[in-house]
Amino acid sequence: MAVTGGQIGPARSRERFLVGESVGTGVRSPILNSWLRCRLLGLSPDQTELPFTDDFDPDSRLVRAAGPVLDQLQSRFSGSQMNISVADANGAVLQRRFGDPSLARSLPPIQSVPGFVFAERYAGTNGIGLALAERRLIQVYGAEHFAERSQANACCAVPIRDQLSGRIVGVLCFGYPHAYERAALTVLVRRAAETIERRLMEQSSARERGLLRTYLDAERRARAGRAAGDGHHTGPTAPAGPPELDRLVDLELDQHDQTVLKEKATELISASRRAAVEVALPHGREATLLSRPVTSRSGVAGMVVEAVLSSDTPPVHHLPLSPRSGPPPAQHPPVQPLPGPAEPPEPRPGTVRGLVLVGEPEVGKYAIEARRRLELLAEASSRIGTTLDVSRTAWELAETAVPRLADYVTVDLPDAVLRGDEPADPGTELHRTVVHGIREDCPFYPAGQHVELLPGTPHMRCLTGGHAVLEAELQSSAGWIAQSPERARRILGHGVHSLIAVPLLARGVLLGIASFYRAQDPAPFGDDDSRLAQELAARAALCIDNARRYTREHTLALALQRSLLPRGLPEQGAVEVAHRYLPAEFEVGGDWFDVIPLSGTRVALLVGDVVGHGLHAAATMGRLRTAARNFAELELAPDELLTHLDNLLVRLDREEGGDEATGSSGIVGATCLYAIYDPISRQCTMARAGHLPPALVHPDGSVTFPELPAGPPLGLGGLPFETAEIELPRDSTLILYTDGLVEDRHRDIDVALDQLQRALAHPGRSPEETCQAVIDAMAPEHPSDDIALLVARTHTLPADRIAVWDLPADPARVSDVRTAATRQLAHWGLDELAFSAELMLSELVTNAVRYGTEPIQVRLIRDRVLICEVSDGSSTAPHLRRAASTDEGGRGLFLVAQLAQAWGTRYTPQGKVIWAECALDAA
Repeated sequence: MAVTGGQIGPARSRERFLVGESVGTGVRSPILNSWLRCRLLGLSPDQTELPFTDDFDPDSRLVRAAGPVLDQLQSRFSGSQMNISVADANGAVLQRRFGDPSLARSLPPIQSVPGFVFAERYAGTNGIGLALAERRLIQVYGAEHFAERSQANACCAVPIRDQLSGRIVGVLCFGYPHAYERAALTVLVRRAAETIERRLMEQSSARERGLLRTYLDAERRARAGRAAGDGHHTGPTAPAGPPELDRLVDLELDQHDQTVLKEKATELISASRRAAVEVALPHGREATLLSRPVTSRSGVAGMVVEAVLSSDTPPVHHLPLSPRSGPPPAQHPPVQPLPGPAEPPEPRPGTVRGLVLVGEPEVGKYAIEARRRLELLAEASSRIGTTLDVSRTAWELAETAVPRLADYVTVDLPDAVLRGDEPADPGTELHRTVVHGIREDCPFYPAGQHVELLPGTPHMRCLTGGHAVLEAELQSSAGWIAQSPERARRILGHGVHSLIAVPLLARGVLLGIASFYRAQDPAPFGDDDSRLAQELAARAALCIDNARRYTREHTLALALQRSLLPRGLPEQGAVEVAHRYLPAEFEVGGDWFDVIPLSGTRVALLVGDVVGHGLHAAATMGRLRTAARNFAELELAPDELLTHLDNLLVRLDREEGGDEATGSSGIVGATCLYAIYDPISRQCTMARAGHLPPALVHPDGSVTFPELPAGPPLGLGGLPFETAEIELPRDSTLILYTDGLVEDRHRDIDVALDQLQRALAHPGRSPEETCQAVIDAMAPEHPSDDIALLVARTHTLPADRIAVWDLPADPARVSDVRTAATRQLAHWGLDELAFSAELMLSELVTNAVRYGTEPIQVRLIRDRVLICEVSDGSSTAPHLRRAASTDEGGRGLFLVAQLAQAWGTRYTPQGKVIWAECALDAA
């Protein structure tokens, strides 16, 4: 608190606010919001006049309930300068008490005489007006008051609610010098308000007791008359004198029957009409409910409902009279009241009649509303959060609330929440996510629009305060109108008149705001509606946060997945490739594909699928893809490569496997298809580990699925893999895919493979066209599993770009090879490479002759690079080393490594091949 010139509170902040300057964090949010509303209302801080009314009942229920409490408070603060007042729901003061009675003579009438209206729109920021605006306990100190006349005072005020309806019926306010400020005052004012609320409730109970006494007295007189006439009577036995409510004599019916009858009786009481209705009870039984008016001796008008059952039906209870706390709602169809006779009929012989409920129509309406709220909350539990989609969850909130709670609902979420992130400042980046209502033409901000909230609006107050804001009358809400006066005018023109703005809070994170608007029901929203809206919003916020967290994890997993997949395909001439990757809608899996150039113009094609979904599957996929590329660089055969991958998964599963302490599970496994295509021989060698076979499109458009040994999935360990070798026709197309393309719970896999076959049976299409056609025909609208698709149209290397020489193991023939190679390079126009090629071939052929075995073969291939290959029948490979200055040999491979851009060794069933590549522009 600051004291400036006798003023208490944020005086400097108030002065800056009044001259239009920005106010920082020195002012509490409710006070600043109230100042903003005062400015929008055009109030002047030096205004002294307040409306006065004498049109109030000095003996109203609120005054009678508050009187004894005010007397006790006056006694407690005897001799002090405490000013205690009770105001109605409009802010008009009904009663005042003073600790020092002389204050009533010394204070101005505005502070001492009942009848002045302290609503915020007239009096500015003050305890009574702000308690009504904020609908909660409020404290205002000195300069926090908007009006100059209150600068030296402090006050605390709390709303008084009708416990039956939940509506605010008044305000209890303490006014005092700031020096009296104590923490205990807020506790005392709250407890005093609760006492007034209980006394109001006791008044309602007394009214119901009066109705019950009137009914029982009438029954006693009627029974006495029947007994005097014929000595026979039926109906309940009433005790002598007015009974207590908890001592009603009960007849026997099970709890479910009681619930059914009591709910229907509540509806009849709320309808406030004489009626007779048939009510179906379980097990084929029926009861007739009779309702008729009753008036107590004190003039309270109510309704009494009785039940009539046949004698072969178990007798009916006198149900406990408690319309304010009815039983849980039962699921049964409603019945329509039928016009009844002028008086309830006498029970027929063999029937029994008993009292069900006595009450006032308004009480019955509150009970029905309470039951409907419970039903709506129960329904919300099953309707909100059916998916892990943020926008869909927001829609489910709106669909649940309209029209049973509100006529229109809007939901505004920050862009960060829609992306799965945690919002930094929800008030500045709101995005209109949902607009839903009973009509489509109400002029709210449309879905998709960025929403900028002005200070002082109910929505901004909701966001900054973190609590619901109820605007019962929008036409007098200056802050709401100021947001967009023209749009507000059109919204009001559609009949919208009341608003509840609720923050979407979950796990301490503010995710956005939900706004509920009422139009058709002329009654404004009340606190019960606000609490129901908060409960719905709380459930929706938790579901939205779950969806947000899932979206974030899904986005991270997808980003990881995409980062681990090939960003671009390598240059190679063996195949023309196109590919597609479609992630699952909800959980990213571990599907991957790859294209790996190999030596000798060959290419490896690979697709795989890790079992499971999420980050773990994506990370495992990345490890397998990296390992597969490394194993491919070693020129392993397909079956050997799969064996190494299988061993890797077994080792990973053992090292990172299931942990009973944490409940995590290890890597389950993966499937894989690995193929090596040689464009020189058109041979394709393939092996698969539990994966679906590829599809082959022939040049004429026919489609086959080559038979390959299935092989076990990766990760089982210890089981062999087999290869199959097929010769692919010229210009054929090989299609590799994962199971997400053809396996779906809504279709049989054989049907899906037939569908795939039809989609592929079109000759002459490019790989890109084939990819798109397959996705269009096969991919589900909402894929439940990842889809990886790889389409490769094969090429054949022309024979005139290959030169082959067979040599005996004779060192004298090395010069012949150099000569032949030089001649061939000149024929290809590569004379500039002759020197390098001669040196490399001389070293490689010399090593083959000296250390290898026959047959020895030399092959030159002109492709994107010049490839020199020397093969022999030995499986012993040379190793690169640095020769010492005294060594006579050991420099050949070092020379080859310096001249070539890449070199290596690959093994064949007949021996090995040592190869070296030289760039065509190396010269």
